[in-house]
Amino acid sequence: MAGGLGGQVAQPGDLALADRERLPVPAPAKLPLPAAWQPEQKGGLLAGLRDAVTRAIEHRRLFLLLPFAMIAGLVAAFQLPAEPAPMLLIAGGVVAAMLLALTGRWPGWNRAAGMAAAFWIGFSLLSIHGALFGTAMLGRPAYGTYEARVDEVLTTDADGMRVIVSAITPTGTARALPVRRARIVVSGVPDLAPGDTIRGRVRYYPVPGPVVPNGFDTQFHAFFDGIGAYGNAIGKVERVGSGEAGTPERIIDGTRRAIATRIDAVLPQPSAGIARALITGDQSAVTDEAREVMATAGLAHVLSVSGLHLTLVAMLMMGTLRGALVLVPGIDRFVSVKRVAAVGAIIASLGYFAISGGNVAAQRSTLMIVLVLGAVVAGRRALTMRNVAIAALAIIVTDPASVFRPSFQLSFAAVVALIGAWEMMRPPNERGQGWLGKVRDYFAGGALTSVVAGAATLLFSIYHFQQTAPLSVIGNLMSLVLIGFVMMPAAVVATLLMPLGLEALFLVVMGWSIDSMVWVATIVAEWSAGISWSPLLKPLALMFGLVALAWFTFLASWHRYIGPVLLVPGVALLALDGPPDVLISDSTQAIAMRGTDGLALVAGKPGSFAVEVWSETYAEKLEPAPLLSCDSLGCFGTSPVGFSVAVAKDPAAFYEDCGRADLLILRRPAPAGCGAGRVIDAAALERGGIHWLRWDASGRAFEVRTAIPPGDRPWRVPD
Repeated sequence: MAGGLGGQVAQPGDLALADRERLPVPAPAKLPLPAAWQPEQKGGLLAGLRDAVTRAIEHRRLFLLLPFAMIAGLVAAFQLPAEPAPMLLIAGGVVAAMLLALTGRWPGWNRAAGMAAAFWIGFSLLSIHGALFGTAMLGRPAYGTYEARVDEVLTTDADGMRVIVSAITPTGTARALPVRRARIVVSGVPDLAPGDTIRGRVRYYPVPGPVVPNGFDTQFHAFFDGIGAYGNAIGKVERVGSGEAGTPERIIDGTRRAIATRIDAVLPQPSAGIARALITGDQSAVTDEAREVMATAGLAHVLSVSGLHLTLVAMLMMGTLRGALVLVPGIDRFVSVKRVAAVGAIIASLGYFAISGGNVAAQRSTLMIVLVLGAVVAGRRALTMRNVAIAALAIIVTDPASVFRPSFQLSFAAVVALIGAWEMMRPPNERGQGWLGKVRDYFAGGALTSVVAGAATLLFSIYHFQQTAPLSVIGNLMSLVLIGFVMMPAAVVATLLMPLGLEALFLVVMGWSIDSMVWVATIVAEWSAGISWSPLLKPLALMFGLVALAWFTFLASWHRYIGPVLLVPGVALLALDGPPDVLISDSTQAIAMRGTDGLALVAGKPGSFAVEVWSETYAEKLEPAPLLSCDSLGCFGTSPVGFSVAVAKDPAAFYEDCGRADLLILRRPAPAGCGAGRVIDAAALERGGIHWLRWDASGRAFEVRTAIPPGDRPWRVPD
């Protein structure tokens, strides 16, 4: 076809120079940045926050809030004074399912219905698990000869073996127990194993309640473990039957014992106890001195098998397998070396979890590693917040009571913070080249990990343990190479060589690294002396922490830091607590009262369990002090704070002290008509357990808290 300029035929793609100059010049291609680094639209903080929330919803990050909704439901159910009716739970589940179905066409309403359904599932889980796995709680002590099956061996030490028993059968005149399982201490018996049957005289007693208000609730956790009583064997206990040798629990128990025996044969204390904790998860042999200095230096997490240990084992196994497979000529033509190594690392992680005792931190870490390495096998991105949510959902559904344990809260907060920090630093950056750059990056990553994990777990550590490690970053940095390059590799190799009897050399290397770590911890603990700060916190602080963690999880932009930043003033203004002025034990005669130098013990033994916990919780020495004057009828005294206390030992003293004491304590039911400001008698102590009192000088009255909250829940010991 003719045309164009000068009668020439126009060729496809030809353009005049003038036309070309008028065309827009394409911009150079740029790599897409994650949402956290996208430029923010103008309009101020609120507009930017609105855009961040919108982006998070569009990227389906609402799924990440499902564990938090379920935890909120669990907390709401835990606070109830009585069990919710089964029909109420069923009706709520039906309503939630109907709402999900009816709102399917409206995404916004459907998301809200999903959150409500997750809340209701969490609200129902305690009742469901209580019905499936709970037990009746022993109400009064029982003594006699019993037969029982050993389910689990917890610890073995100088005091004997702590074991979990079931199928408890009375013999002779002993009365039957309503409990499913019990935890007892036996001594003088050959090594027991799961499946063995024992017979002997045992004194069973009720599971003790919390030692301080809002403290660790032994009854609650024992109930969901199916443990309805504690006990002590009296005299000789005989084994009347042995379990089957091929059962999984017996194989695992035998493996753990064999490992512990091999360790004890090579290493002295304290390195032997720490080595057993690292490999088998048994911390019973860790000395108190080693535990204390490691906690002060911020290295207590090393004693508990968790993400650090499992990650190192998985990385070591994956790297070793990958290196070995690469040496096989042409293997990459048949299989993916990376994926095969990931499968081997999964198997190694599951094996380590099996012999480590399976605590909540190890369970969460194992789930995370399986999800991460499973993503590698499937060829997908491994390290995501979605995997954290899936692992959390699995733990919450299978073990809802673990949500109230410190191990779950600490591990969950740490991994969420670490994944979130990684998301914020995802854009490519210039990494160090050569071995010097890699060393720098390794230590920088270790320091950042320590700072992020320490900041994320600080609130929970203060609440549960009243302990902080101000120099934890230094302690972890100084121990980083020892743990990652010496201790854990030596532990893995020694364990693998134990069947061949060749583990001694690697155990010696592991022991040297443990001794060096304890030495480092001792130095850091000395540096930390005098700078520890551990305020007392109300339970409201945990709720604030949960909300801040949910905020941080949901948002993917820098706005995620708003929640944690606001957490600090929120806790400081609304969740700080004060110490008590009086503590009264329920099961012992211990009474603590505030004097001029803090809390002092005015009754009871200084070394009792309750007194030790009080001293650690409130950072008070609790030494005996003559704050009360006593005679045959009772004791009376006035605290420097301004209140008077009377302890009536005889009914005659009760009427004498009623008109003059701000606080009257007696270990028998109180007669009616007493004019004392506050009366704590046997009925109150039996109902509420340990009592916590703080004096209000302006109102001339006590604020009273009880270790056992009011209500009738199935995990409480019946009257």
